[in-house]
Parts: sequence; structure tokens; C-alpha cells
Amino acid sequence: MFGYIKRKIRFLFLKKKFNEGLDKNFLKNFIGLQKLIGFKISNPNLYLKALTHRSYLEVNPTLTKSNERLEFFGDSVLNMVVAKFLLKKFPKKNEGFLTKVRAAIVNRYHLSKSAEELGLDKLILFNDKYLRGSKDGFQTIMADALEALIAAIYLDKGIKKAEKFIHKKIIKSFEFEKEFLIDKNYKGQLLEYTHAKKLPIPYYKVVNEEGPSHSKKFNIQVFIGDEIYGEGSGKNKKIAEQEASRMALQKFKK
Repeated sequence: MFGYIKRKIRFLFLKKKFNEGLDKNFLKNFIGLQKLIGFKISNPNLYLKALTHRSYLEVNPTLTKSNERLEFFGDSVLNMVVAKFLLKKFPKKNEGFLTKVRAAIVNRYHLSKSAEELGLDKLILFNDKYLRGSKDGFQTIMADALEALIAAIYLDKGIKKAEKFIHKKIIKSFEFEKEFLIDKNYKGQLLEYTHAKKLPIPYYKVVNEEGPSHSKKFNIQVFIGDEIYGEGSGKNKKIAEQEASRMALQKFKK
């Protein structure tokens, strides 16, 4: 009972201290968010925006902006910090190696895994009906929210705080001894394979596109010559092409 009263007082205090227009679900999670990032938030509106998926604008029409612009900015900050770290960690490695490792650290799979370990999945504001139980879709939402959160930290507290957060929550959990050795650029692998075997260059065809604008699903087939070698689906063409390429490589291995 005492715990409930304490949480209620905190909720009312935050609502009064900040902005009456802040989303009630965001305010309920505000204390947890501060614990997650490890410092006191100065501008809560930045973090509200960072954790708001565009599908949630339908749930709360008073919100007018999602995390898409912050995600764009956070992606740049993340890439810069990871690149700086890798230059120090691997002083003798070439640009190709560094690019490959950075891509493995900042890809959707590792970011969504990091976001889940942080408990960010419990803080993101989204409209569940558009996911339709899609694990792939929610992984993307979590990865995007983590990048947007990095942008919010940078804009609220500066590069030092953002860099510390990235090192502690994203880079530290990356298993350098094994993860970066797994090449997940299946499209590139397929191109290299067909070139080595003197086969026609793979080309990709969208066979189906469905869903609302904020939750698209693409189905794409990859052709080598006139034959279909693989088919994949995803929330954008890039993901679908990678999946189709992966299927094509499996077919060649068989």
C-alpha cells in the first residue's frame, strides 16, 4: 500500500514539474527510465519523443511527433562513437575490417538485443495492433528506439554522456571474439559467390507489398538469370533482400 502511494505521489509530482501534456504512460515509467540511463533527465520531452513509435500517435492524438528524426540523428552519433572505439581497439586493422565490425555492432539484431537487455521494451510507446505478433517488427522498433534514445541523451546532456551510455550499454555487450566473424551481409555474399562462379548478377523483384505506411511488409524474390533462387520478407526492401539472399545461399550450399 505504501509503495502504491509513493508511486502515485511521484507521478503527480512529475506531471506538475514538467509538462501537463506529457503522456501518462511515459510519466509512469519516468523513474525507471532515469535508472536505466543512469542520470537525472533535464528535458523529459526529448525522451518522450525518443520512445514514441509513430504508431502510438493514433493512441494519443495530443502527441504530434514520433522518434523518427531522433533515430536518424542517434544513428550518426552511434556510428561515430563506435568508429572511434574501434580505431583504438584495432590500431593495425584496415578500413574494410573496421567497417565490418562496426556494421555488426550497430545492426538491428545487436541493437534490439541490447535494448531488450536494458528493458527498453517495457518503456517504448507503440500501438500493438500494427505489430500483429511480428517479432521482426518489434526488433526494429526496439533498435530504432535505442538510437533515438542516444540522440535524446546527446541533446540533453552532451556527447560525453552519450558516449558513456553507448560504451556501457551497447559496445560492452558485444562479443568481439565471435560475433564480428559472422558475416550477415548475405546480399554481398551472394554477389561475390555468383561472380566467383561466373553466374549472372542477382537481381531483386518486389512480388508483394502490404500494410499501412508506418508498418509495411515487403516480399521480394531474388533471381539469377531467369530462375528464382530465394524469397524473403521484411518491413523494408533492404531487410527483405537480405533474407532472400540468405535463402539463395542456402540453396547453393545444398
